[in-house]
Amino acid sequence: MEYRTLGRSGLKVSAITMGTFTFGGVGPFARVGNTGVDEARRLVDLAIDHGVNLFDTANMYSSGVAEEIVGEVMEGRRDNVLITSKARMRVGTGPNDEGTSRWHLIRECEKSLKRLRTDHIDIYYMHEWDGTTPVEETMMALDMLVQQGKVRYFGCSNYSGWHVMKSLAVADRDRRERFVTQQIHYTIEAREAEYELLPISVDQGLGVLVWSPLAAGLLTGKHRRGKPTPEGTRQFAGWTEPPIRDAERLYDIVEVLVSVGEAHGVSAAQVALAWLLTRPAVTSLVVGGRNAAQFEDNFAAVDLKLTADELERLNEVSRPPLIYPYWHQGQFAVDRFSPADHAMHDGNPPPKW
Repeated sequence: MEYRTLGRSGLKVSAITMGTFTFGGVGPFARVGNTGVDEARRLVDLAIDHGVNLFDTANMYSSGVAEEIVGEVMEGRRDNVLITSKARMRVGTGPNDEGTSRWHLIRECEKSLKRLRTDHIDIYYMHEWDGTTPVEETMMALDMLVQQGKVRYFGCSNYSGWHVMKSLAVADRDRRERFVTQQIHYTIEAREAEYELLPISVDQGLGVLVWSPLAAGLLTGKHRRGKPTPEGTRQFAGWTEPPIRDAERLYDIVEVLVSVGEAHGVSAAQVALAWLLTRPAVTSLVVGGRNAAQFEDNFAAVDLKLTADELERLNEVSRPPLIYPYWHQGQFAVDRFSPADHAMHDGNPPPKW
């Protein structure tokens, strides 16, 4: 296993994170998995044996059952692993049962600690932007949780660029703890994060954890052009995340993933993950699965080294368009780019006039 430093912190995390989205199988989460305690323990054992030290969950996964399972299977080895959790999403019917208010965050953190059977959360994410709570209140609450020892580090997830920068600016202004990482959706098919979120991460020293790096299985090679949706997949069960706006482009990308994988004797999934691990600021990929074989295959991606030609083929088939102001910058500002600018522009040919 490879270990990478999380942003500007001193924390080392494995390049692959084990996600627990499938733990519990309560409510709508049953469509993606219903891993119980015994199977979860076997999968966690497997991950630890492969060097994984980071395990990702959230307070709303299966209405808290995922956290309970994580807490049970981690007993006796908590000191040797890192656990992340999240808060913000609605977890009840009351007016304060969602959001990033001080009241909600402190309550949910303390509930998560009990379910996880631990005295601290290593990385605590704001699971989604809350535009109705003052950013000052959110950052103050998170800073307080760190000072109390209930949280070691915190980050954001699913924020836009200006949401991230506003939060960092408030933390810096008020001399409080700041985000050390963000968890984002980023795949070879969905590269929108390159417009703002990756450059911000490079510029501000944020680590990047990637959720659903295989686009809910769409990049594994199981889904092919002209073929019916495979039984047993999330899509067959009616799961619609992430959205695919251009199915033909998706299948073009999958064809290249499969081709590169065949050249190495590995799966398309490994190629998709290995590509992500070459991207700027990317620290760890949060992978989930319902059986050991899926995890074994994902873990192997860390050792896959793609050639420059293979990377160019993958970039060529998936490269996002240069939207404004990037096409203008690509024409007139290339000689003044910072490392953060290169996180977006590298690999993009200059605009033609």
